[in-house]
Amino acid sequence: MYVIRLTDGTLRVPQSLTSDDGRLIGNAYVDVVPGEPDYERWLAESVTEEEDAERRRRWREENDDLEREFLAFKADAEASTGGDEQETADPEGTGPARRENTGRGHADGQDVR
Repeated sequence: MYVIRLTDGTLRVPQSLTSDDGRLIGNAYVDVVPGEPDYERWLAESVTEEEDAERRRRWREENDDLEREFLAFKADAEASTGGDEQETADPEGTGPARRENTGRGHADGQDVR
């Protein structure tokens, strides 16, 4: 997320809300107008809405090399573990899928759990 500079000078500053134990609750933007504390600091790193849209467009169009590199890395990592990992869903449905070691993939084909 970037600091977005609107045409009227208002800055949209990204802000994350976390729980007391550090878990992410949500991400949002807070408007900061000229004259408010920290306006000048945020202004220095802000981008226009057009610049933000261009960055997003370029990322979508130009990420093919990065995606190929990641998929090759992922295949190498899976090959180096001998296929011992499998993806499992988060039982509570609140987080990302997890990788678990199944204990399989040994040369003798035996399950070592």
